[in-house]
Amino acid sequence: MLFDHDDDKPREECGVVGVFGHPQAALLVALGLHALQHRGQEACGITSFDGEKFHGERHMGLVGENFGGDVSDRLPGNSGIGHNRYSTQGKPAIRNIQPVYADLDSGGFAIAHNGNLTNARAIRKRLVRRGSIFQSTMDTEVILHLLARSDQDSVADRFIDAIRKIEGGFSLVGMTNKKLIGARDPSGLRPLVLGHIGDGYVLASETCALDLMGAEFVREIDPGEVIIITADGIRSYNAFPSQPVRPCLFEYVYFARPDSIVQGRSVYEVRRKMGHQLAEEHPADIDVVVPVPDSGVPAAIGFSEHSGVPFQLGIIRSHYVGRTFIQPTQTGRQRAVSRKHSPNKAVLEGKRVLLVDDSIVRGNTSRKIVQMVREAGAKEIHFRSASPPITHQDFYGIDMADRTELLAANHSLEEMREYLKVESLGFLSVPGLYRAIGVDYDPETPAFADHCFTGDYPTRLIDHEHNESSKERQLSLLD
Repeated sequence: MLFDHDDDKPREECGVVGVFGHPQAALLVALGLHALQHRGQEACGITSFDGEKFHGERHMGLVGENFGGDVSDRLPGNSGIGHNRYSTQGKPAIRNIQPVYADLDSGGFAIAHNGNLTNARAIRKRLVRRGSIFQSTMDTEVILHLLARSDQDSVADRFIDAIRKIEGGFSLVGMTNKKLIGARDPSGLRPLVLGHIGDGYVLASETCALDLMGAEFVREIDPGEVIIITADGIRSYNAFPSQPVRPCLFEYVYFARPDSIVQGRSVYEVRRKMGHQLAEEHPADIDVVVPVPDSGVPAAIGFSEHSGVPFQLGIIRSHYVGRTFIQPTQTGRQRAVSRKHSPNKAVLEGKRVLLVDDSIVRGNTSRKIVQMVREAGAKEIHFRSASPPITHQDFYGIDMADRTELLAANHSLEEMREYLKVESLGFLSVPGLYRAIGVDYDPETPAFADHCFTGDYPTRLIDHEHNESSKERQLSLLD
């Protein structure tokens, strides 16, 4: 099953869920994964433990297609973990679906991972030389091998010993026969929250998952923190030396669902304020503000509020197209875009239109949308991006174009305007993005991981520096 990489958006980065101490753990995990479907649509999996045995299912496709109302019968137990996958390391394949499971000398261990490890290839190479046999091409599997080889005594110490050897962005949920484990990378790049339901506990990538499960938000897992949940309660460990915390800005720009709360902030409100800032920095003489749906909607509302220009739905997105597959021809790809977006001529014809999108990556889709709006009769088209120009690629779990393909990395503002064929073009500034979040911007000590806009990466990029990050380690006999 192949997916459309022609669609010009940063790709989701996976979602994780864990439940402990609830008689319908697998059902709750499925609900949580459904709420997090926006973070990955390629595949999904759930592993549960019923007090005696582990049970697991992994499927290609969406959560609703694979985990229905009988999921608690198929995956019984009071604890479970789950994963929505978008592949950033390891191609789409059954063997690369998470959670991944292994029988260790201490017992069974299942783990699911949101993010990307920046030294996984280097670790894997060393482990293979020492005799480790990998069953997948995922970076996540190296954590299981490090766990298996740890000489620490307790599960907690072995887990911490393992994750101290990895670098990059990660939020992890792990499960043994007695424990639910959560962990977050020391920079806090990837999110993880703790909730409470009945007598049990929940871990999830975003608060929107807690809402659908009926769980109450307790707190975010701190950067670098490991929590271990047992029948006796919760224990917290500081797994790493103290270092600057820099959560990923793209959670606010694109990834998190608008109804989620990130670091105490409403994602919807932050995106609306991004629109305010955008209108302040790049006003235009226009008749109507039109969002590129769906992710451009909150910022377009904010632009309209600040500018006083009416907000209108000039582009209608079909929610029934489903996932778009790689098309073999340019004509096929063009049709795929056309099926997803349709112009609302009653709004666009004869108007000076300002389009607002969350970001511009390669510019392919933006250019097609501009052409579509022009053909619908717009008199002028002005384009605004609610994020700063994307000039550097990500290595922490966001799948976006290589830097050589990033529009803003290789063109001036005027060249981009000409490429998109618009009357004017404007991007939110980096300080403006920080202001929308409510944080002062200090380029010397940035409060967030803003590397996609500045090139200032918060961790080492070991695999990339050794030209290893893009190499697929394909198993020769498995498919």
